[in-house]
Amino acid sequence: RSNPLRLSRRPTADCFTSHCACAAPSPYPPRPSPPLTLPLLSQNPSNLNPRHRNGDGRRRAVPPTLPPLPPLRLRVLRAALSTAVPPSSPALAAPAPPPRHELLLERLRLRHLKDSSSPGPPKPLRERARGGERGSPPPQHQQRSVEVESFEELGLEEEVLAAMREAGITKPTEIQCVGVPAVLSGTSVVLGSHTGSGKTLAYLLPLVQLLRHDEATLGMSMKPRRPRAVVLCPTRELTEQVFRVAKSISHHARFRSIMVSGGTRLKPQEDSLNMPVDMVVGTPGRILDHIKEGNIVYGDIKYLVLDEADTMFDQGFGEDIRKFLAPLKNRASKPGDQGFQTILVSATMTK
Repeated sequence: RSNPLRLSRRPTADCFTSHCACAAPSPYPPRPSPPLTLPLLSQNPSNLNPRHRNGDGRRRAVPPTLPPLPPLRLRVLRAALSTAVPPSSPALAAPAPPPRHELLLERLRLRHLKDSSSPGPPKPLRERARGGERGSPPPQHQQRSVEVESFEELGLEEEVLAAMREAGITKPTEIQCVGVPAVLSGTSVVLGSHTGSGKTLAYLLPLVQLLRHDEATLGMSMKPRRPRAVVLCPTRELTEQVFRVAKSISHHARFRSIMVSGGTRLKPQEDSLNMPVDMVVGTPGRILDHIKEGNIVYGDIKYLVLDEADTMFDQGFGEDIRKFLAPLKNRASKPGDQGFQTILVSATMTK
């Protein structure tokens, strides 16, 4: 351990004392390590391009180019950057066509807007309802916002007005001011307004007057199993509500209405249909059952009301309504037939 030639060897695991010569510093100065220098681009001629020179003829440094990517990594990068969508992707698939009932509602809405905007038979009735003259038509923008003070100005007759006086209703609502003259004109219309605005009276009052007018002019009368007006409702509750309103009007206007809806037996309803009837109020499924049994005949149906039409289509009554309309359309296509008037009523249908 006292040999000076062994002072520079490294400590070993056997040396545990601080006075060991292995732990003593070396008497020789440490050899300086060469400085770590990186070759500059300007000093490495291999990284210079002869064409890259400054204005004074000296070469200038060019940043080194990236090494080429391996073929596998290049393919992965191309696949990641690719934004093409295969033709079978659902993003490029054609949108599904709208349901048939939505097309029917849109067609009826457009027809109603066209009839209301074009001059026709309803115009004199609206002018009379506002107290104007036939020769001085009112502005177009005032036809939907006007309100009258009494039902007499809407062109209703005394039999219907007596029912309104008995019920204590003297002033019509906004939908009644527009709907009553439109239904009296004999054209197919769409009545859209919020719940509780009086849509039921807006179509029942003119319907009762039209039924009485047909009896006086065409000689049509009540017959068993042959109603002249049919009101379709989506639920039994709405059917009962419409039937109560029709029953209150019938005390003065002398017409007979019958309610047929699901949840009850067919026999009592069949007995009622065997008596003379003017109007049938019911749900689409139960009315089709009576038609299948021969209790209701299409021959004299002239007025059809679809109350809460959008609700009926949403609840799946679209197929039943199409089955009910098919014989009416076939009858209307024959020469000499007067056709039928359709009244579409809704509380949630948008413009």
